[in-house]
Amino acid sequence: MKARIIITPKKAVLDPQGKTVQNALAHLGYTGVTDVHVGKYIEIELAPETNRAEAERALHDAARRFLSNPIIEDYHLEIAE
Repeated sequence: MKARIIITPKKAVLDPQGKTVQNALAHLGYTGVTDVHVGKYIEIELAPETNRAEAERALHDAARRFLSNPIIEDYHLEIAE
């Protein structure tokens, strides 16, 4: 199994890196981009015998406690076979 965790700034939080990318895209002629958010992508390989429900609980816990800052970031977890 493979787990993917995508971490992005909350919508209400200023994202200077995203704003810089948005401005650069505009200067390069890419039109129609109204907002950019830069985040983190974490991919975790799980052993074949791993219990999916236990892994999901543990990864949600890790994402909240360690991998993201829940005050300023949101995360999305998905586990694929």
